[in-house]
Order: sequence, then structure tokens, then C-alpha cells
Amino acid sequence: MKKILITGGAGFLGSHLSERLLNEGNEVICLDNFFTGGKQNVLHLLDNPFFELIRHDVTMPFFIEVDEIYNLACPASPIHYQFNPIKTVKTSVMGAVNMLGLAKRIGARILQASTSEVYGDPTVHPQEESYWGNVNPIGIRSCYDEGKRCAETLFVNYHHQNNVKIKIIRIFNTYGPRMHPHDGRVVSNFIMQALRGQDITIYGDGKQTRSFQYVDDLVEGMIRMMASHEDFIGPVNIGNPGEFTMLELAEKVIKLTGAKSKIIHMPLPADDPTQRKPDISLAKKELNNWEPKIPLEEGLGYTIAYFDKLIKDGSIDKF
Repeated sequence: MKKILITGGAGFLGSHLSERLLNEGNEVICLDNFFTGGKQNVLHLLDNPFFELIRHDVTMPFFIEVDEIYNLACPASPIHYQFNPIKTVKTSVMGAVNMLGLAKRIGARILQASTSEVYGDPTVHPQEESYWGNVNPIGIRSCYDEGKRCAETLFVNYHHQNNVKIKIIRIFNTYGPRMHPHDGRVVSNFIMQALRGQDITIYGDGKQTRSFQYVDDLVEGMIRMMASHEDFIGPVNIGNPGEFTMLELAEKVIKLTGAKSKIIHMPLPADDPTQRKPDISLAKKELNNWEPKIPLEEGLGYTIAYFDKLIKDGSIDKF
């Protein structure tokens, strides 16, 4: 049994990671300030004697003895991270400093959940880890993009200067049950609009592409990265190389929900990437042939069922 700290543990990703680590026989301490995470995501874990939920903001120091730290805390959707951009940067930067300081003091291994957003609007396709990115440092998305880039810098410097045992993953678009229904991201937007019989909103011409991985595939990649040999620190892309246009995704959601929704187009937001697709060669090589297993239609089915239940039982109003 390991004692594992997860920051942002009551969020979409953190709750699935908490569940998996508990099922593998570990003790999990979940930190969350509940800005985008919610107790409803981990209610089913609260009776487990090896699960502990603590309200805490990672911009403040935290002291505990653990074996591993997963640093996931940070709002990840544009609606949420642009709501308070200064706090978003502080969460990425000060959160990294506080968690790295903790890892240094107690000798814990620490994983940073970075993002494909460090590649910005890429001029290289698909994106491999050696690509430095094309990010607007003063744009509307920069509070998130640059915060995560700075966090990666801090992790690498703590490793080189203080021998902290670090791991860095770059997460590409991920979806699944427990996504925040109002996070403004494309999968949740399309599903919510379709289930409510509303028109589906596509920004731009709909030809921009993304790759979508189901949350269970991401969690598997996270755990394999944490367990990888000490010399491999990353960064490593964790994403699905299957690429879809926004129009193709909208059509799949309409088909799977049986909705009569029409597709309408709105202006493209500033700095919105036109292409995003991971090169996962490094993950396959270093993480025991890791690659996504869940096809898009299967994962969308699970996610649609989750949102449909939220709407039907009225719990959607709690978000």
C-alpha cells in the first residue's frame, strides 16, 4: 500500500484517478478547493477508510507524509480558467512550487499534469514532445498555457537542482463521466445541447481538429508514467492520435443521442488551435506499449449516459 496525494482530486480527472488508485489497494488523500471539482464526484469514495478528502487550495503550502504526489490542480476549460486568469496562473505556478517543495522535503515522487496547450496553435503536426510550441504569451488563453509551461520549467529545475523525483505528462483532450456539464468544452457542450434538443454550436467552420481520449485511458497512462523508471522524467504525450473535425464530432453526438439538433456556426475564439494531435511514440516506447483502448463512439456512449442521468434526476442543477 502506498500513501498517495492527489491535488485536484475531486475534479473530473482526479476523481477517476482516486478511484483507480484505491481499487489497487492504496491510501489516497484528495486535496481540492472545489472551484471546478465537486464532492459529488467522490461521494462514492467517502465510505472507504483509505480515502481522505481535504478542502485546500494549492496556492497555499500543505504538509503531509506521502509516497507519491499527482499534481492535477488547475481549472482546465477556457470558461473556468479565464474566469480568474491571475488565480489560474497562481494555481499552476505557486501550486507547483508548493508541491515540489513538499516532494523535496519528504522524498516523494511527483507527477505534473501538464497539457497539450503548451504547444499552442501548433505549426508542427502531429505534435511530438521535442516541439517547443507556438503560444501567444499575452493572449486570452495564456493564463493557462503559460502557467503550465512555467510549471514544467519548475519541475525540471527542481529535478536538476534538488534531485526531486519528477514525472511530466502532457494531457490531450480527455472526456468521460464526471466532466463538468458547464465547462464550455466541446464534448460536454455538444452532448448537453443534443440532450436538451438545442442547436449544436460550432465555433468557426468546424474543420479544426482535436483528438479525444477516454478518461480511463488517461488514468492508465498516468499510473504507468508514475511507475516508470526513475531516469525517464518526460515530458510525454498522453492522448489519442485518432483525429476528428468538430463537424464529425457533432454528427457523432447527434447520431448517438438521437437528437434532432441542427448545427449552427459562431465566430472562432482568439488563439483557438486549428489542429491538435499527439505523437505517442514516446509513450508507447517508455510506458509498456501504452496506447488508448476505448474507441470514440464507445466512450461517448458512457459520457452521454452520465449527462442524461444528471438531467433526468435533476442533479444537473447542483453544478
